[in-house]
Amino acid sequence: MKTVTFGEIMLRLSPPGFERFFQSPVLSATFGGGEANVAVSLAHFGHESHFVTKLPANPIGDAALKTLRAEGVRPGHIRRGGERVGIYFAETGASQRASTVVYDRTGAAIAQVQAGEFPGGHPRWRGVVPRHGDHPGARTGPAACTREAIDAARAAGAKVSLDLNYRAKLWTASGHAK
Repeated sequence: MKTVTFGEIMLRLSPPGFERFFQSPVLSATFGGGEANVAVSLAHFGHESHFVTKLPANPIGDAALKTLRAEGVRPGHIRRGGERVGIYFAETGASQRASTVVYDRTGAAIAQVQAGEFPGGHPRWRGVVPRHGDHPGARTGPAACTREAIDAARAAGAKVSLDLNYRAKLWTASGHAK
């Protein structure tokens, strides 16, 4: 099976173990995000897995690409540009204390994509499951790119799975990004 996911990969910064933010001076840096995680999981199950996104042409974007490749994801359709990768700080909960996530995604490259930015729509959509998280509702460009992906997948007879995440920390009541 060939799968293509479309969305954001972010830099995750987390304190060790169950520590609170800045309880120690150390933050572990990894990459993650719903769509990237799906692509990685499917690659681990032996599926041909592609990831479509936009990453800046800087060392952080390079590290994200290296991580995807190391996990078996094919990043050949990733566009380079923009200023930064979105960041999220994740604190693991302990006992009665819930986990905490703080987002820093303003100006992320994926939030700046525009319709037609991925030539030919998206990679050959045969047996493909395009998936995108919360950016379609937050920005016009990502919404248009998501629409293009869905239309291309349907035209190719592929199955479509769309996961629109609502996160109160990221969206206003009017449906715009904070």
